[in-house]
Amino acid sequence: MHQLHCWRNAIFVVFAVCGISLASWVSRLPTVRDALDADTAQMGWLIFSLSVGSIIGLLGASHILARLGARGTLRVFMTLSSIGLFVAALGASIGPSYLLILLGLAVFGVGFSICDVTMNVSGAANEQRLGTNLMPLFHASFSAGTMLGAGLGWLAEVTGVPLFIHITVIAVAMTATVLHVSRAIPRESSHGIIPTTTAGIAIVGVEPPDTWRTRLASWRNPRILLIGLIVLGMAFAEGTADDWLSLAAVDGHGLSKANGALVFGIFVTAMTIGRILGVRVLSRFGRVPVLRASALSALVGMLMFIFIPVPQLAVVGVIFWGLGAALGFPVGMSAAADDPKNAAANVSVVATIGYCAFLIGPPLIGALGHAFGLLYALLAVVLMVIVSGIASSAAREPQRRESPVGGGTLE
Repeated sequence: MHQLHCWRNAIFVVFAVCGISLASWVSRLPTVRDALDADTAQMGWLIFSLSVGSIIGLLGASHILARLGARGTLRVFMTLSSIGLFVAALGASIGPSYLLILLGLAVFGVGFSICDVTMNVSGAANEQRLGTNLMPLFHASFSAGTMLGAGLGWLAEVTGVPLFIHITVIAVAMTATVLHVSRAIPRESSHGIIPTTTAGIAIVGVEPPDTWRTRLASWRNPRILLIGLIVLGMAFAEGTADDWLSLAAVDGHGLSKANGALVFGIFVTAMTIGRILGVRVLSRFGRVPVLRASALSALVGMLMFIFIPVPQLAVVGVIFWGLGAALGFPVGMSAAADDPKNAAANVSVVATIGYCAFLIGPPLIGALGHAFGLLYALLAVVLMVIVSGIASSAAREPQRRESPVGGGTLE
């Protein structure tokens, strides 16, 4: 049991580190925009490069996980994402170089997305073995990391810390932290939850699929595709806030750059609270009602932010937006991992579909924002959240039986 708890705590840390890294960059986007003298459309394509890297990483994530195992995958690709973040910060500081930022963000996206799949699959395995609902808490740890990252970004902004120094320190710290805590994560990749005969704990990857064809079969599973649609809409809501909220607060509501970073911090704080409370709410009401209520909350919050010109009320909308977007991604990952034998492949498919929001979203919002303004561009996100709410029934909990090892359930 001690090993399971150490594994769980390591996953919490990895989620938090990923949140810190992403929010640290996002919170400085107004500074990057000013350094490049870029318009909204150009910023959209800049963010698009991160999304392209993410999709490339996701397409190979389950295969890399099968080859390197969870521990090795996290170590290699967290290091890669740190290098990408460093290169992007260098590009924003030297020149600045638009192309160097594009390259750095693409590399960051590859490493980040592969770590994303790995930590979700390993977290789902740990959740099932401990027999408790942990996935929202893992994602709450990610959101807590984004709170810290946004706070550090705000502090760096108001105290005048150069972007290059700020991001370089973050990149070094995230690599060192994951290299240290990953020792508690089982070496095996996460394709299923198969009990060992020695340690007596559940590890991942004892019976991985043998071929690419077996892993790709998840793309023909209708339930997995519908879960992917749920995650797509909620990822669009979450990712758009990550990419554009600080800029939309500055350009659409006339706030300062520091206050724009603060509004982003309020959003991720709301997400963190939603994910912490989500464990109890999910246990009481189940996935489907919670997902529908989440979609409604996100919908109301975004409409308030878009159409109410009073900054204080727009911030209230940001809170509803954050609470509504909080559970879509973690619940989708947990639902995708319901079948333990195909957990990595299914999670990879759902994550890939979800990351399409990050691929399509930045240039779409950028182009719409350039033509109509950032606030009205967010109506595209509203439509996707509605679709997510409609598809939420696909995440219904499966019938379960007791695990033969005890201390959990299996499908």
